[in-house]
Formats: sequence, C-alpha cells, structure tokens
Amino acid sequence: MRAVAQRVARARVEVDGQVTGAIGPGLLVLLGVSREDGPQQAAWLAGKLAALRVFPDEDGKLNLSVKDVGGAVLVVSQFTLWGDCRKGTRPSYSRAAGGEEAEPLYQAFCRELRDRGLEVATGRFGAMMEVHLVNQGPVTLLLDTEKMF
Repeated sequence: MRAVAQRVARARVEVDGQVTGAIGPGLLVLLGVSREDGPQQAAWLAGKLAALRVFPDEDGKLNLSVKDVGGAVLVVSQFTLWGDCRKGTRPSYSRAAGGEEAEPLYQAFCRELRDRGLEVATGRFGAMMEVHLVNQGPVTLLLDTEKMF
C-alpha cells in the first residue's frame, strides 16, 4: 500500500456535487493498493498513520499524533499512486490492484483506523471525486508498505 498523508485544517470529498466525506483538523490520506497487498499491510499502515507525530505540541515541535489532537482522518482511494512513470509518458498501472482486490483492503484499512479510536470519513471507492483540502504547514508525507521493515 502507498499513502500520501497531508495534515489538514479541513478536507472534504465530493462525488457528483454531493459531499461523501468531510473532516475538520486531521489527516487526508490518499490510499493506493497494489496487487501484492493484504491485511498485514493494511494493519501496519493504519498503525503507522494513527501514531505518526505530525502535529505540533505546545512548543511547536511535531510531537503529537492525529489521535493526540482529537483529529479525524479522511481516506480517499487513489489507484494512480501505483503509476509507474519510468518508461514513456503514459504511466503503467500494472502493479495497482483491481477494484475487486483493492476495495476490501481499502475498507480493512479504514476499519483498522477506527479500531484505533479514530474518526474516519471516506470518499466513494472507484468514483470520480473532487478532493478539497486546506493543507497545514504544509505537511505532506509519503508512506509505502514496501518499506515497512
């Protein structure tokens, strides 16, 4: 799994003009699932994101997690995170999991976050979405379960 995590003041996702998920302060997570991913990757990545210290403490140091600050997480599926741009000018998505494989792992990832006590909002898996956010910092991090050990 790959994730782009952004610390946000607020974020929302719209599908066909309707808001499907919205949060105040917290993390916006764009999540891509590969053909090699399974429940172990979903659990590891959720644990890493829940504990990631990217929010400032009283001294301004990034020492607090999204849970520590009472924030929420907005998770948006994004298969294009597995786009391989090394050859030519059209990305290859051969490593991205198909919808039937990816959606259960996307849902498992969201469940893992909820099991860790986080409020989780989502986009709509597989839909064309508009993502609106106000990035704070800006703070943007890339996480990849291929580098989990």
